[in-house]
Amino acid sequence: MRTENTTSTTCCIVGGGPAGLMLGLLLARAGVEVTVLEKHGDFLRDFRGDTVHPSTLRLLDELGLGERFAALPARRLDEMRLHLGGTVVPLADLRRIPGAHPYIAMVPQWDFLDMLAGAAAEEPSFSLRMRTAATGLLTDGAGRVTGVRCTGPDGRTGEITAALTVACDGRDSAVREAAGMRQRRFDVPMDVWNVRVPLPRDDDGAKDGRVFMRSVGDQFAVTMDRGDYYQTSYLIPKGADRRMRAHDVQWFRDRLGALFGWGPEVTDAITSWDDVKLLDVTMGRLERWYRPGLLCIGDAAHTMSPTGGVGVNLAVQDAVATARLLAAPLRRGAVTTEDLGRVQRRRWLPTVAVQKGQLAEHEALIRPALAGQLDPDRLPAPFRLLRAVPALRTVAGYLGGVGLRPERAPAFAVRAAAG
Repeated sequence: MRTENTTSTTCCIVGGGPAGLMLGLLLARAGVEVTVLEKHGDFLRDFRGDTVHPSTLRLLDELGLGERFAALPARRLDEMRLHLGGTVVPLADLRRIPGAHPYIAMVPQWDFLDMLAGAAAEEPSFSLRMRTAATGLLTDGAGRVTGVRCTGPDGRTGEITAALTVACDGRDSAVREAAGMRQRRFDVPMDVWNVRVPLPRDDDGAKDGRVFMRSVGDQFAVTMDRGDYYQTSYLIPKGADRRMRAHDVQWFRDRLGALFGWGPEVTDAITSWDDVKLLDVTMGRLERWYRPGLLCIGDAAHTMSPTGGVGVNLAVQDAVATARLLAAPLRRGAVTTEDLGRVQRRRWLPTVAVQKGQLAEHEALIRPALAGQLDPDRLPAPFRLLRAVPALRTVAGYLGGVGLRPERAPAFAVRAAAG
């Protein structure tokens, strides 16, 4: 195994997802030397979070990236509805929320990340190392994290020293694990099967910008129009994947088809169980997001349920707060634990509020649905109110699309749109 020499940077960000690349872009615009490590050779992965919320869309406008984003292939989602047997329950409506973007944009995450990486590459202090994985942490005699050990292309190893290391490497964060930091875990009732199927020939479904949830018997799934296919998340009881895959895949085709009214011309696109991707749902939160020299943000700090699709937005908002609060200390080359604590305090309320809301939705909606106990004639009180009061659906759309304490672009990162 070949060994590289030690290199140095001011901020080493592990993980080239939405949080890592947004943070890298913002810090680079502040003049901070920043290195982002991404273990894959590209951003092409199926069934990643593809939702870009109104607060993130506003941020892109402030960064001068709105026109670049608008050029990406996208669908607009502005309403969420639950079909419970023959009953329709509107859950959230974004069409009347304030701002220039009263919708959620559905964009392939690899296109979004390519755009962020391209914008960051225009900054002279930014470096992105693809096919480079962090394999451990460097520490000094006092236990302060001083950088990472890493393996790059062709198996070459090296070390990167940094004034600050930021873990943006997701729900299974290797950096968090190496630091001995453990999340408080929450009980979740489900895992998710993700599939894509072609649009039915007589489709009249989600093309009007709606996300459809359907629940019949003990089945619950969410589907959304992605232009030439439906992206569908089919919920299964937690830990039931192996047992349910013991069936022939036709069993799943039949169940999915019956749930959405799709015929074989749609469901036969699921050729085998290999086409059904499992998301092992976990949910948790670090009580302390940092230790000297190290900060965790996004899913590395607070692993979210897929409910509501808010994980990407929260991760981006974490990145913006981190850049605004730490750019000056990083330029000085001295980031204290108090500086890191300010980031957690800034982002704690929206994180806890979203997770509490997700847990409440699990108990009121998902757990009884998977048990076949969700009765359209006896809906929980919150869903009855949403059905009866349209204004509450707008409030729900605002909370889901914008959220508590949305972050604005720091002044040092604001740019006019090109042209």
